[in-house]
Amino acid sequence: MPVSAQELFAWHERPGAFERLMPPWDRIEVVSREGSIHDGDRLIMRLRQGPLKLIWEALHSNYVAGQRFTDRQVRGPFKFWEHTHECIALENATSTLRDSIEYRLPMGAIGRRMGGEFVAGMLANMFAFRHARTRLDLERHAAARARVPDAMRIAMSGSSGAIGSELVHFLTGGGHSVDRLVRRSPKAGEIFWQPGAGIRGGQIDDAGLEGCDAVIHLAGEPVAAGRWTAARMKAIRDSRVDGTRLIARTAANLKKRPSVLIVASGVHYYGDRGDQEMTEEAGIGSGFLAEVSRDWEGAVAPAVDAGIRVVLLRIGLVLSPRGGPLSAMLRFARLGLLPVLGSGRQWWSWISSDDLLGVILYALTNPSLSGPVNAITPQPVRMAEFAHHVARSVDRPLAMRVPAWMLRGVLGEQAEMITTSTRAAPDALRLAGFRFMHPGLADALAWEMRGRSRLLMPA
Repeated sequence: MPVSAQELFAWHERPGAFERLMPPWDRIEVVSREGSIHDGDRLIMRLRQGPLKLIWEALHSNYVAGQRFTDRQVRGPFKFWEHTHECIALENATSTLRDSIEYRLPMGAIGRRMGGEFVAGMLANMFAFRHARTRLDLERHAAARARVPDAMRIAMSGSSGAIGSELVHFLTGGGHSVDRLVRRSPKAGEIFWQPGAGIRGGQIDDAGLEGCDAVIHLAGEPVAAGRWTAARMKAIRDSRVDGTRLIARTAANLKKRPSVLIVASGVHYYGDRGDQEMTEEAGIGSGFLAEVSRDWEGAVAPAVDAGIRVVLLRIGLVLSPRGGPLSAMLRFARLGLLPVLGSGRQWWSWISSDDLLGVILYALTNPSLSGPVNAITPQPVRMAEFAHHVARSVDRPLAMRVPAWMLRGVLGEQAEMITTSTRAAPDALRLAGFRFMHPGLADALAWEMRGRSRLLMPA
């Protein structure tokens, strides 16, 4: 590992580290947690395998600060499980992470014959992924500390979404603290806000935001959650514009303003531009989502006028099997029913979930980044190629093509999301020196779906 044994061990102790170690293709959720990794601390997880829901309760022991800890199954699918994590110091502030596992399957010899090879393969794949992601996170946080040495206090909206929840774990694993913006009575580490119009709208606890080093604004009505009626299109627009304006105005009026405001926008800002490559210098396109993006980005003006560094992340399709477009496509692909949508020649700009987290950390800690930033891979693909790779990732064929006129008949104006051709280029990230871990689609899907990637190759 590219950090000292002390930093490697500290990463494991921080909130979010366990969630970062869970493979994205597994359906595992934390039910409850008592403490961290000290002796007597407990973690209860729920595992889903097909229709089955299994509870796994782990008890921690053998804690030696900076060196090792053990978790032992007290309830779960194995007859016996004990896992010791060791952080071993090497020269030049590097270290070795060693995972030693002793386990026994239920049903004795029958269990070993029926499931021994499968479980051994599953564990080998899972720990290869865990080690690769640990190394990736540690490298990125070490590089960020070289730019901004101190841990940051960050306020975040949209923290319960597919991107936001992973981002919270990633940032807290790096030693930062995250205060979540919530629309209910806040608990510790939460800040109340209520965007929107009307008597209840336009509220935010500005005292809670006081002293935050950064604000990340991800919240907005999901664009793919239902047919675009007039009321829904208004909700999509208002949720983004009103929320952004509220945060920007509040941040601008704080006594101690945040040093940076990061706002999630979208590559649909550019509209349907065919094969033309869009850098951040390209003008706005046409269409509903382009107009929403224009007003959305314009709402940050109070923060810009107050001298706050503002980064507008124009995000493409995010690869995550846990939510978003890829999750929906995978449901069809596993049934052999994933079609090519529209002409199939429209460009889709995308980014892996791990690279998006890296981009956000880079934007937080790199003063050279401001204004629009295309948060997408340097290798966009046409829709037909995207569908081919998704189907191939689950070993299924593609279904028949669904033409654009049929999509418009079924989805109405919402078909714009699918048929628009946006070939964006991450020029701002390239000039700032950001390094993508998954620039190619096949590698990114292999990582998200099966934990297989060039990241797992020896350095």
